[in-house]
Amino acid sequence: MSDTARMIHEDALPGHESTLLPKPDWQPRYKGSDRLAGKVAIITGADSGIGRAVAALYAREGANVAIVYLLEDDDAAETKRIVEAEGRKAITIRGDLGEKTFCDDVVSRTLEAFGKIDVIVNNAGEQHPDKDIVDISEDQLRRTFQSNIFSMFFLVQAARPHLKAGAAIVNCTSVTMYQGSAELLDYSATKGAITAFTRSLSENLIGDGIRVNAVAPGPIWTPLNPCGGASPEKLEHFGESTPMGRPGQPNEVAPSFLFLACDDSSYMSGQVLHPNGGSIING
Repeated sequence: MSDTARMIHEDALPGHESTLLPKPDWQPRYKGSDRLAGKVAIITGADSGIGRAVAALYAREGANVAIVYLLEDDDAAETKRIVEAEGRKAITIRGDLGEKTFCDDVVSRTLEAFGKIDVIVNNAGEQHPDKDIVDISEDQLRRTFQSNIFSMFFLVQAARPHLKAGAAIVNCTSVTMYQGSAELLDYSATKGAITAFTRSLSENLIGDGIRVNAVAPGPIWTPLNPCGGASPEKLEHFGESTPMGRPGQPNEVAPSFLFLACDDSSYMSGQVLHPNGGSIING
């Protein structure tokens, strides 16, 4: 286990979905229509939360999936079962995406299993609440940036030689990039970097027919917040500040990731979708 993975585990992150109550809703909400038929997708953080919901929906739409995760073997095995129940193939790859060599391994193992890469979903991330900026340790700051944004650079770098015209990259940013978050200074900063990365990478790759977009979820019920990613005070009223007055579910976010990965969004690149409970976002 890497030092990064060990420290995250000691903080109870990323957390087991298998022990979370109530359970997040990951189930696809409609029948598939082959919008990703024959495609191969790498989905990071796919063991639980939004990543699991995206894996389930992609599988229903015809994609084989590489499930990339940090620590939670039981959750990853369940996501693999979900994908296979949809009649698709899945592999699980465990490791720390903040390490470049692991991202190289993710690409190699995906190519070995499936022969190509059509979609990359950069969803994995971590957050740690701190009420004062002086409470953010150097290790935490480095780890949060390494997990949330360095990982995206490393994975895209590894996959770039194998991405062909028609490929899609979908990054997970956050409503905190637009609204800010008093308790999530380092996390929000990484999400701003992800949005800038999305727009810049789109400009870099669009000439080769590769689209890059992002999704900026609002408060979503996943293991991330109740397993240490939010303070007890914030967790008690999680999602209540949205116009809808509740947190979202992973299967309410997954369709945005599907739309940006398939041909339905063929004239979109460098854009961000906002499944956030009705908050009005500028930019």
